[in-house]
Amino acid sequence: MNKNISLSKAAIIAGIGLLIMTLTVPFAEFKIIPDLVNRDSATETATNITNNIFLFNIAIFLIYITIVADIVVAWALYVFLKPVNKSLSILTAWFRLLYTGVYLMAVTNLIKVFTLIKGSSYFLENSPEQIAEFVLFYIKSYKYEWFFGLVLFGIYLILLGFLVLKAKYIPKIMGWLLIIAGLGYVIGHLKVFLYPEINTSFSMFTAMGELVFMLWLLIKGSRIKEIQID
Repeated sequence: MNKNISLSKAAIIAGIGLLIMTLTVPFAEFKIIPDLVNRDSATETATNITNNIFLFNIAIFLIYITIVADIVVAWALYVFLKPVNKSLSILTAWFRLLYTGVYLMAVTNLIKVFTLIKGSSYFLENSPEQIAEFVLFYIKSYKYEWFFGLVLFGIYLILLGFLVLKAKYIPKIMGWLLIIAGLGYVIGHLKVFLYPEINTSFSMFTAMGELVFMLWLLIKGSRIKEIQID
């Protein structure tokens, strides 16, 4: 199947997948969920989600779109970089798929929140305060599991960066930007587990490397000529 996909088409598919994620992730992860969750008040969080359950479900739906896009991007970039080093390209793709699997498992916590909110009548032995505590617990579990996955995603970006550095048809600056972005993800999200007191806000800026690569894929990558693969 891969033989029927040109490098230019693979670049376009990967670029579109990344573009979709730049639309879904900010709304779900940085707007909807933060607006509904108060990490210091379980009762307020449960009330907000109960009163805005449709919006909460939209966030879950957007995350699932992101996960599907992640899978497509992993495949498309494998095809796009296979001429460089097939084995390393496969390993890189698997790291993105591994991250995607962790992300998918993390989302099950949000499904549990939905179940608690919609099925509160099944938990009559629990007080509303206890149910609210469960809701906040699952929300926090979702975030921590996702952050763990983002460490794997950082490793993926580092591997991707090395592949790009070896590719004669991609500017080397793209490889360095991806490696820097990957290091930012690893350092920034290990903070939660290993060094919570250290300020790693710089990782917000290093992540821009992936966006630059996305633009390159859509603008320049779509014009790449075919390369003979052994």
